[in-house]
Amino acid sequence: MTVSERIYLSPPHMSGEELKRIQQAFADNWVAPAGPNLAAFEAQLCDYVGAQHAVAVSSGTAAIHLALLVTDVQPDDEIFVSTLTFAGSVNPIIYMGAKPVFIDSEPQSWNMDPNLLEDALKARAQSGNLPKAVMPVHLYGQSADMDAIMAVCERYEVMVIEDAAEALGTLYRDRHPGTFGKMSAFSFNGNKIITTSGGGMLISDDRALIEHARKLASQSREPVAHYEHLEIGYNYRMSNILAAIGCGQMTVLEDRVRRKREIYAYYAQRLGDIPGLTFVDEMPYGRHTHWLTVMLVDPAQFGADREQIRLTLEDHNIESRPLWKPMHCQPVFQDYEFIGGNVADSLFDQGLCLPSGTALTDAELDRIISIIQAMR
Repeated sequence: MTVSERIYLSPPHMSGEELKRIQQAFADNWVAPAGPNLAAFEAQLCDYVGAQHAVAVSSGTAAIHLALLVTDVQPDDEIFVSTLTFAGSVNPIIYMGAKPVFIDSEPQSWNMDPNLLEDALKARAQSGNLPKAVMPVHLYGQSADMDAIMAVCERYEVMVIEDAAEALGTLYRDRHPGTFGKMSAFSFNGNKIITTSGGGMLISDDRALIEHARKLASQSREPVAHYEHLEIGYNYRMSNILAAIGCGQMTVLEDRVRRKREIYAYYAQRLGDIPGLTFVDEMPYGRHTHWLTVMLVDPAQFGADREQIRLTLEDHNIESRPLWKPMHCQPVFQDYEFIGGNVADSLFDQGLCLPSGTALTDAELDRIISIIQAMR
């Protein structure tokens, strides 16, 4: 088998509209990190999710960092954050000199457990040491239980910053995740449901916060003729060319959501009845995009563990991956507090992300499925 035939986990999928917009940007000489596509992409994203203001940036991680900067997070502030996530959710907390406190998952949605969060906030309130913010992460295209999370955070007057990097197209009670907190971050990395190859977006209904973030993301240049700086800035702005790709991708976002859900259903129908293989469907409160289709493997029932399945697929030039290794288990974060039990640990031990790219054909899905079925 040649490298070109390899099946990747979630490769980018172009609509055909992107190249037209890139060619137009070149024709108009808008190549520098400024231009009309930036404003258009920001407006399209706001219109889609129902936000008031947005700034397009270089990554979802940059968006989270800017959110922490403009909401005045200080060194040694605590940020409660989901433990089952990618390191990009947590690294910006460390950039700020703040302290992450990791909250375990609840077993239904795999997202931050609202009951653990409530207990932790109650204990912090009693000691007079509430966190600066709570950062739920909407995992693999499934929204966290935002009614419960917002209710407890409002009770204790703690700000919410959402990491919606994996949840564009997701719904929570007909509302888009990312529109509940003070600020929220999206990602358009190459493996996301839509991509600009790299990139992110910070959204908020607070214009002042977004404008401050826009300034910081542009090296904090003051609005004068010469280069004047009153704050430390960052080179975080998205380019006009990448924003052109984003505008093209937005035209097919709902098609991407539909296909992701079809892929999940195809896997679940063909593999879900096999003892030891479990597919967790969407929560009753909203639409799961199934950005990645994730399967839990009980080795005692199936006869092989998730790592054996992964390696077998790899032998056939098919990429799959374990779930995110929980942040409290990462050596770099081992000195920070963890609140919870072993839910996230168990999900990591048993979870396998299957190829979920929207360009996958049914024949390719059949091939993946037949390899797993043959391992019984």
